[in-house]
Amino acid sequence: MSRNSILNERHRALGSRLDGETWNDMPIPWSYDSDVNDEVVAVRSKAGLYDVSALNIVNVTGPDAEKLVDQLVARDITRLKPGSSLLAAELNEAGAICDDIMVIRDSATEFRLSHGSGQTQENLARLSAGLDVRVEPDLGSHILSLQGPKSLAVLKPLLDFDLASLEYFQHKPASIFGRQVYIARGGYSGELGYEVYCRAEDAVLIWDGILKVGTPSGVIPASWNSLELTRIEAALLFFPFEMPEGDTTPWEVNMGWGVDLDKKGSYTGKEAVLALKGKERIHQVGLVCRSAVAVEAGADIIYQGKKVGVITSASYSRYLMQSLALAHIAPEYSGNGTAVQVSGKQVSCDAYVAPTPFYDPLRLRTHPRAGV
Repeated sequence: MSRNSILNERHRALGSRLDGETWNDMPIPWSYDSDVNDEVVAVRSKAGLYDVSALNIVNVTGPDAEKLVDQLVARDITRLKPGSSLLAAELNEAGAICDDIMVIRDSATEFRLSHGSGQTQENLARLSAGLDVRVEPDLGSHILSLQGPKSLAVLKPLLDFDLASLEYFQHKPASIFGRQVYIARGGYSGELGYEVYCRAEDAVLIWDGILKVGTPSGVIPASWNSLELTRIEAALLFFPFEMPEGDTTPWEVNMGWGVDLDKKGSYTGKEAVLALKGKERIHQVGLVCRSAVAVEAGADIIYQGKKVGVITSASYSRYLMQSLALAHIAPEYSGNGTAVQVSGKQVSCDAYVAPTPFYDPLRLRTHPRAGV
């Protein structure tokens, strides 16, 4: 089913043709007339406004909503309080990751699931059989994401509550420009940021309003290409690109946080994923590549003439002045500093395994700590 953002005319006015690759059946503003590297600088130093309405949202409500969501993911949903969210591993029966998913809890019986392009909807249909629950894709909501260190200062005066009190992965209903929305703290850029969940009919007013108020502080619209650059700098995973094997486990992509080992309830893939812990075939790592351009996703990683891994995502970060890559590599070559070669169709170069995230290694931008 084809979808469109109600903000498409705004994207076209900014230079997007909306004629490239879609995501979740929605045309995406991959680029604007502005320089993508300038957009990254704005996000890192001020703030950028993204339209991320292409995320799939599914509303799960009813007496058995908690039971259904708890069976869907490997985190213990019974511990999740209303007004909070979490990222979780969603698995198939073999214990492999089958989708990106964020679980958003609004009340004891109301959840919103924000997910990517994997198997969530099929899994919900299977698991909901016989339960007293409603599962309804939300095709009308829009999501605006303001990312950057100025995001709090820009949004706080516009809201009817103290935004500074909202902690990471918390959300609450609010009013902005006279419209009812949900405000969530989070994002995909490695920066302080907030997401505004609104009705489609309110999205243009809110988009224009945030930009009007934020322009004096340096806020600009930002394209999805800049979001891709920032998420690679921050080493954030993107399903299915960081899971190219098709049977990648959470343990292989540093996603052990997505599995609650002490969860008592059953969930899809539980026995398999727990049995696979400690049996990793590959490790997710970062590479710094000695190249003046980005290497290619899918390029081979070579160690002393032998293929030992593959590039999963890559970019040239003008902000960090480095060619960066996320990669899967055999565990014995995953130590920081290991020298390898990247061999691609367009670019080949030397590289070395480097700590991630490349940007803000302690994640203090998203998780500031008192006294730091």
